[in-house]
Amino acid sequence: MQDKMMDAFNAQTRQMFEPMRKMNSLMLNNMEKMTQYQLEAMKRYSQMGTERIRSATEISDAESLRDFGTKQAEMMNELSQQMQEDARVMSEMSLQFKSEMEKLFSEAGQKMSEQASAAAKGEQPAKASSQSSRKS
Repeated sequence: MQDKMMDAFNAQTRQMFEPMRKMNSLMLNNMEKMTQYQLEAMKRYSQMGTERIRSATEISDAESLRDFGTKQAEMMNELSQQMQEDARVMSEMSLQFKSEMEKLFSEAGQKMSEQASAAAKGEQPAKASSQSSRKS
């Protein structure tokens, strides 16, 4: 008897915390993906900057300065395109996370609605008892 009660309690507890566990897992996975992507982007930007600094140290005359200026403009165009691509990817990740969260909340809401309906069907109307016991 006590084992059945504990099993029922454990099942109810798991059922109660399942949506929260799923949400935490989803948030953690999203945070991990976004952090990884941002670290990779930072590495790309750092490498671009380092390459430009190396190129600047190799300037020795007017011609190499002109070449440096030309490559600097090309690098700025490349950087602009890379930043637009990174913003697009981050936006897609955010939209995917949003849709997964909406799906999770929808499933949880539907499950709660079903449980409420089942509980309402199982309840019996309470009997009115207006008798009071008075001690004299």
